Amino acid sequence: MIKTDILIIGAGPTGLFTVFEAGLLKLKCHLIDSLPMPGGQCAEIYPKKPIYDIPSHPEILAGDLVKNLEEQIEPFQPGFTLGESAVSIEKTEDDHFIVTTDQGTQHQAPVVAIAGGLGTFEPRKPPLKNLEQYEEKGVHYMVKNPEYFRDKTVVIAGGGDSALDWTIFLEKIAASVTLVHRRNEFRGALDSVEKVQELKNKGCISLITPAEVTALKGEEKLEALTVSHQGNSKDLECDAFIPLFGLTPKLGPIADWGLEIEKNAIKVDNSLDYQTNIPGIYAIGDVNTYPGKLKLILCGFHEATLMCQSAFKRIHPDKRNVLKYTTVSGVNGFDGSQKQAAKSTIKSIE
Repeated sequence: MIKTDILIIGAGPTGLFTVFEAGLLKLKCHLIDSLPMPGGQCAEIYPKKPIYDIPSHPEILAGDLVKNLEEQIEPFQPGFTLGESAVSIEKTEDDHFIVTTDQGTQHQAPVVAIAGGLGTFEPRKPPLKNLEQYEEKGVHYMVKNPEYFRDKTVVIAGGGDSALDWTIFLEKIAASVTLVHRRNEFRGALDSVEKVQELKNKGCISLITPAEVTALKGEEKLEALTVSHQGNSKDLECDAFIPLFGLTPKLGPIADWGLEIEKNAIKVDNSLDYQTNIPGIYAIGDVNTYPGKLKLILCGFHEATLMCQSAFKRIHPDKRNVLKYTTVSGVNGFDGSQKQAAKSTIKSIE
């Protein structure tokens, strides 16, 4: 049985930053994540994708953000259960929670913070009859390593932020980039739309709207695709096709924990501490919902901060927590015995 003060489900940016805020309050944390490494989507799906709305960083790659967060929380020595998914939860007589993973690992804590991002997810795939034939043979639903596309002929389909961002990024390294969207209007940030239009005007990329990719061609791998545009069809040579139509999120087993769910997100009270309808269980980051919710990493950091203050009161109802700025108190982390206890709880998949 792994025991801790705050059990965090999800080791993405919000979960990792929770460790820092909890550490300032001398609270121990242990994180569970189904991925084999910390970082969530930033590490697994788009480590090389630039992020622009992190304070003090005009631009930072998602993977570098994760590395910085890991360095920031190192003094507090959190424990990790990686490569396992939280599947069940039960409440004990002393008002603690026991969370069990799909591998049977049990964790006990007085506070549970669900920071699972979008939960488990699958890419939304275009309705092309031979799509699976070319998966990992030219068809990619995400960009894990941009270098793979260096000097390749790339076609991207989609009209959201991911399609726009990767069009802008890959234009720098690919032999050519074509963006195909079924509408003339895009759903992404206005700045990104303007950058794509500028690249198109300069002849740096091809932009085909309104249009759709209707067929894939090639023997053993993708060699070309068909684009239907204003009633006409034409074939484009293509080394890589990246359909970016978003992800279908699923909460997974957490949806059966008795939490109040709304549109595949966990409802929380944002007037104070982001607690769910079950006292002692909080939800922070993209996994939660409340009036005015914005799914931004920045907002997850804010939610984690207030959640930890509430968690301290729950864990230590007789203690008074006096807010101290880190410019005054510094970041001391745990003492030696606490560090050793935290280290002993680390459990990860080799």
